[in-house]
Amino acid sequence: MIILSGGCVGFILDKMRFDILDEKSCLLIVVPVMLLIVIYLHGRQIFEYDSDGEALHFRNRNIISFLNKPLSDEFPKYKLIKFEMVSLLFFSRLYVTISSKNNGSTTLKYETSYLTRKEVNDLKLSLNKVVNANKDKRHQE
Repeated sequence: MIILSGGCVGFILDKMRFDILDEKSCLLIVVPVMLLIVIYLHGRQIFEYDSDGEALHFRNRNIISFLNKPLSDEFPKYKLIKFEMVSLLFFSRLYVTISSKNNGSTTLKYETSYLTRKEVNDLKLSLNKVVNANKDKRHQE
């Protein structure tokens, strides 16, 4: 946003006062807008996961708050059925399937493109523990 604001100010100053860039001055606005579009298409940048206690808490939000509505889901660990990490080129998503009273199961999706490999492995390990514990409980019942 700061770059876009600076580009707009630079564009106005160039057109009204300096006229150094001629027709290239439109790049001062076009380039920051293109960057915002790329950030929007790439997904939410901040992913937080908390598995302490008896609940799982997922938070997924953007650095720029007006681009996307932040996601925040919290549910008991026993509701987790399965999860799947999908990676395509530069995009990565986490699909979490939880049990639901109304329609059997619900799938939640989160953007994980900005996580490091270690963070992804830690997330998979933690979620696998919960899924396996839930399977063991179901077999015992």
